[in-house]
Amino acid sequence: AMPPKKEEVETEKPRLGRPGNNVKIGIAGLPNVGKSTFFNLMCHMQVPAENFPFCTIDPTVSRAAVPDERWEWLCEYYKPERRLQAFLTLTDIAGLVRGAHQGEGLGNAFLSHIRAVDGIFHVVRCFESVDIVHVDGGVDPVRDLETITDELRWKDLEQVTKEIEQLKGPVARAGKNVQKHIQVKWETLHKAKDALENKKQIRFVDWKTSEVEALNELLLLTSKPVIVLANLSEEDFVRKKNKWLPKIKQWQDEHAPGELLLPFSCSLENHLYHMDPEESKAYCDERKVKSMIPKLILSGYTALSLIHFFTVGDDEVKCWTIQKGTKAPQAAGIIHTDFERGFICAEVMRYDDFRTCGGESETKSMGKMKQHGREYKVQDGDIILFKFNVSGGGKKKQVSRYLLESTLLMKAVPFFLVHARRKEKRGDSVSRRERSPYRLPLPPLLPPLWLLPWPPLAQRGQRQQVLQPLHYQCWQ
Repeated sequence: AMPPKKEEVETEKPRLGRPGNNVKIGIAGLPNVGKSTFFNLMCHMQVPAENFPFCTIDPTVSRAAVPDERWEWLCEYYKPERRLQAFLTLTDIAGLVRGAHQGEGLGNAFLSHIRAVDGIFHVVRCFESVDIVHVDGGVDPVRDLETITDELRWKDLEQVTKEIEQLKGPVARAGKNVQKHIQVKWETLHKAKDALENKKQIRFVDWKTSEVEALNELLLLTSKPVIVLANLSEEDFVRKKNKWLPKIKQWQDEHAPGELLLPFSCSLENHLYHMDPEESKAYCDERKVKSMIPKLILSGYTALSLIHFFTVGDDEVKCWTIQKGTKAPQAAGIIHTDFERGFICAEVMRYDDFRTCGGESETKSMGKMKQHGREYKVQDGDIILFKFNVSGGGKKKQVSRYLLESTLLMKAVPFFLVHARRKEKRGDSVSRRERSPYRLPLPPLLPPLWLLPWPPLAQRGQRQQVLQPLHYQCWQ
């Protein structure tokens, strides 16, 4: 009989971009398309948003609260003193114009700001307005998409070409003896150059894990995930029609398959922002629309591969943001490094189970609380209690040795005090060195002192009195 086939384990596709949880998404696009207005609405700020190009020069960074009904329900259940939700970090970036990779407009400064973020909200203008000028003369979001995409691609091609030139010498000198990681980087750079020259963006090419590691060192602009935001007029958004949306979708299917296209209206959102909650609700109900801001925040959060888990209690309910696929010890390290270093296990409750059962004790009694080890990948919405112990291992031995040496010093100091007092009682002369044990050369004498008995005539108060200065003097 043939042995049973092994089950195929699905391996996760390697992720382009910086690892870690301190990631952010940038708001990019041509001048006067609504970037700064959108940023103000997302983050409740007052960044200048004027009707002229390059109103924004230096990037502005802020945070937008991630809406989560689960967190709100947990806060209502525990009624804690502190309530800390998840946040999405956003950067408002200056407008880009054609020729930016050659220094036009804000040029290289703009592209460096793009390089500093990990994802892009690409805002395109789909509304006509005689009051708001367009840098290219007329409204054409497909042309704007091509402009931005080409500028990013050309800048990546320029960077990859420079990297190849720098690596050409070492590879030629090494010949067949070239190191493996240099060979991988060399082949990856050529593969990336071919893709960029064929008008392909880096994130749409199939890469191996070793190639992704090489690319992540470069932080290429076209490797970042992009969400296209179509800024409509309020009228078009209410009636859910705009002549440009089908054309944008067609362009995406050809050049950026699978990426999100989200229509919204800065004009409508701005009206809602300045209304009272009751007035805003009535306004939306009348027009049968709702604010897109929560959906846009969640879309950016997901595009960066971010999730969060909860720690709960009567004192605090908090969301902890991690990247998707993070294992339990690393998730614990987000709270405190000791949690990761001394990780034992994670007691995990699924939010749905917690809410269905009605509380922690009920969830535990019904067997829905599970213990997981180091290989467990934390899921979005997990409620976790980490167990850890940092007293074990080699660290404990080092601490014990230090305590042993300190204890031996405590035993040694009173011996010299008693010796000096005995000489005084006999009438013998006592030198200054004998009267002041602080000046004794203790480190050379330390090994023999370990074997000395505890002085029977030493008083406890004397021992405590001289320990502190002597201990510091002998080790400084």
